[in-house]
Amino acid sequence: MRAISGLWRWRRNPLCRATDLAEAWVALAALLLILLLAPVVGSLVGGSAQDALQRSVRAQHEARHLVTATVVRKLDRSPLDSDPETSSGRDLRTRVLADWTAPDGTAHRGPALASLKDPQQGDTFRIWTDRHGRMVPRPLDSATASTHAVLAGFGAALATGGLIEGGRRLIVWRMARRRYARWDQAWDKAGPDWGRTGTGS
Repeated sequence: MRAISGLWRWRRNPLCRATDLAEAWVALAALLLILLLAPVVGSLVGGSAQDALQRSVRAQHEARHLVTATVVRKLDRSPLDSDPETSSGRDLRTRVLADWTAPDGTAHRGPALASLKDPQQGDTFRIWTDRHGRMVPRPLDSATASTHAVLAGFGAALATGGLIEGGRRLIVWRMARRRYARWDQAWDKAGPDWGRTGTGS
């Protein structure tokens, strides 16, 4: 908005200084750069993030497998768990001792979080494992990866716009400092009695 407000300086005005016109050109250049460069940078960053994340999605889906686990018994809450009075989304899962068979055919037993309300021995639930049967987090899905890529592109576009606006402000600040320095020199030349009647006579 400041870039747009700087464009008023192009109006014909006898009081318009060369620095005012220069600031207007800087504002126009910054506005054009924001409108042209920020979307391009955002698109490039978003596109490369999308490619990288989709490759990661494919790799995770190849390396991780959904297997069926069988409840052996319910386990006590972990001492590291939060206060039972406070409930959260992850508290809907119950810690159990479970058996499962890995994709390579080996049998495994260990603690797991089951999304069962009241797990009993013999109940089954699904867990994600690697090919050797070690439990791993759920793989990233394609829609979530695309959302992250869009956010990365949007963030890059905003950062580009912010950098351009910061550059514009820095240029205008330096121009103003130069103008103030010239005014100080002019005041020094005028002398201490510049306003008195008959000065210089």
